[in-house]
Amino acid sequence: MKLKKTSALFGLGLTGFVSTIAVIASPQALADTTSIAGWYLGANVGQSRANIDDARITRNLLDSGFSNVVIEKDERDIGYKVFGGYQINRNFAIEGGYFDLGKFDFQAITVPAGTLNGNIKLRGVNLDVLGMLPLTEKFSVFGRVGVNYAQARDAFSGTGRVRVFDPNPSKRQANYKAGLGLQYAFTDALAMRAEVERYRINDALGNRGDVDLISLGLIYRFGAKTSAAPAAVVTRAPPIVAPAPEIVVQPQPAPVSEKVTFAAEALFDFDKSMLKQDGQATLDALLAKLQGMNIEVIIAVGHTDAIGSDAYNQQLSIRRADAVKAYLVSKGMDPARVYTEGKGETQPLADNRTAQGRAQNRRVTLEVVGTRSR
Repeated sequence: MKLKKTSALFGLGLTGFVSTIAVIASPQALADTTSIAGWYLGANVGQSRANIDDARITRNLLDSGFSNVVIEKDERDIGYKVFGGYQINRNFAIEGGYFDLGKFDFQAITVPAGTLNGNIKLRGVNLDVLGMLPLTEKFSVFGRVGVNYAQARDAFSGTGRVRVFDPNPSKRQANYKAGLGLQYAFTDALAMRAEVERYRINDALGNRGDVDLISLGLIYRFGAKTSAAPAAVVTRAPPIVAPAPEIVVQPQPAPVSEKVTFAAEALFDFDKSMLKQDGQATLDALLAKLQGMNIEVIIAVGHTDAIGSDAYNQQLSIRRADAVKAYLVSKGMDPARVYTEGKGETQPLADNRTAQGRAQNRRVTLEVVGTRSR
């Protein structure tokens, strides 16, 4: 079959290509000394990717009378760019350069027998504005927006029943471009970039689409400053210095520990854990004695006799120690400095077989650790 018009036959379309790029975060911020105004040069190389519109190619071939179409395509190539720029300040720069996005091709095999071969080469120049956000002394993240002026050169050939009448169309046109990147400064003058860019491109047949370039590169800054100019040295006559007064360091008072034991009946009713009025007065008297003492910690420990189960006595001793702490805190003690323990019946002072011994075992001890000024 003889085809009448190449543009009616196929489109090397980049239309409809949407790629999601995960930016590898190794962001770089320039140090203050590298953010000053100045010129720089750089180059990047990486992988470029387009989207050949095989659905449109297939549809146009079928509309031209072919009964079946199988398409093989290569949508990736090596791309590079070289560029120069001017750093206005630590947050903005203007950058221009030359880019080559590589070549992308396809082969359509048709029935009746024939093949359609096509490729496109994309290259051009660009001018961008960069916004930079320093994250650390070495890392920064940046974004770019700008315009590209690209030349799209298509090449088509056919075999068998496929004929091409315009084998080498080309087109130049301006479009937008955008990108995101990360930068790491090895020194004030040398830095590395990793970035993702999207170029809007029109091919020679008028199809509009996107080409992405993921690349890694280096930049070199001219005249990077590493330090401020040395301050002028002013020579002055040495001042008259009076003899330093003798300083006497007073020794810090050594920590002291004071331990007081109260009979449980003095603070609580029998088998109870609520402080009696008399018990409150007893603790008030203790606090009065501690006036002027820099208290570091108070430890309240409750004890019981052996009457009752071990578990019950343990809980009763804890409740009584907690009641003492609550009262001390209510009088202004720092709760973080008051600790409580319950020993139950595990640490008797006397024989629990006698009433007198059991009374001695029912007790609350308070240990106060602090310092007293002389």
